[in-house]
Amino acid sequence: MIKMFLKSKQNELLCYIGSMLLFVTVLFLYDVRTDAIQYGLLLSTVLFLLNLTLQFFKFQKRLSEQDYQNIIKNLKEQNSELKSQERIFKQEMSDYYSMWVHQIKTPIAAMHVLQQILEEEYPEQKYIKEIKLELFKIEQYVEMVLTYLRMGEMSGDLKFEKYSLDAIVRQVIRKYSQMFILRKIHLQYAKTSQCIVTDEKWLQFVLEQVLSNALKYTKDGGMIFIYTEEKENKKCLVIEDSGIGIQAEDLPRVFEKGFTGYNGRADKKSTGIGLYMCKKIMERLNHQIWIESEIDKGTKVYLDLAREEWTIE
Repeated sequence: MIKMFLKSKQNELLCYIGSMLLFVTVLFLYDVRTDAIQYGLLLSTVLFLLNLTLQFFKFQKRLSEQDYQNIIKNLKEQNSELKSQERIFKQEMSDYYSMWVHQIKTPIAAMHVLQQILEEEYPEQKYIKEIKLELFKIEQYVEMVLTYLRMGEMSGDLKFEKYSLDAIVRQVIRKYSQMFILRKIHLQYAKTSQCIVTDEKWLQFVLEQVLSNALKYTKDGGMIFIYTEEKENKKCLVIEDSGIGIQAEDLPRVFEKGFTGYNGRADKKSTGIGLYMCKKIMERLNHQIWIESEIDKGTKVYLDLAREEWTIE
């Protein structure tokens, strides 16, 4: 209400301020004593504020219940219009990026063919391996964009079934096998022999992101371990690497959207989206994820995949 009143009196306020400036300037030019000028300013300001207060009370009385209803109605209409514009904007963005994702697959497929031809003709060239590695990264980034777009409608896409955890993990390892080979990173995988209730597609994306980060921040010739561990009375899947580790002050924020931390700023390629998506997906799956890390020793990502059993009555 105060904002509305001040807005209605905007011209009067500007006029008063202008008059006071003119008043001070004239008196100053006539060498009137400063304390006299200050006293005059104070007196006129007090009178002006008193007058303004009286006008405010009159303004307040004029605002009837109908006025309030009109204000609320206008605000609701504006809010509804803004929400509608936001939905349209998001839908247009989603349509555009979905189209981009599907169109970019064509040149990627063509690049794969060229890469295979080069690999057959020049099998000993090191740059062929680099091309293969970078092409794989491009595919992963495209897949991340598509998954990010689908997250908004994730609830309608979930399909919970009982799966073998080892089968899901092996699919992920198989997908990244070329990266392990090209970078000569060793993998130690301990069979879990565990069955879980989850959505295979979404959990697989989380495991891919975690393993991708482990590979990104582990030096060539390093080690990555995948095993289960009892943690806080929970049997968790652990993906551990011997990489550069995460700064202690960055750990509480690694799952925040857009947060890259010290490693991301040093790498200059991190988006701060991958772990944010992992956290959101794990919450939707009713699973948990957290990270422990030490600088220059490595990082452990814990995934608690247990779910509360529902009793049907």
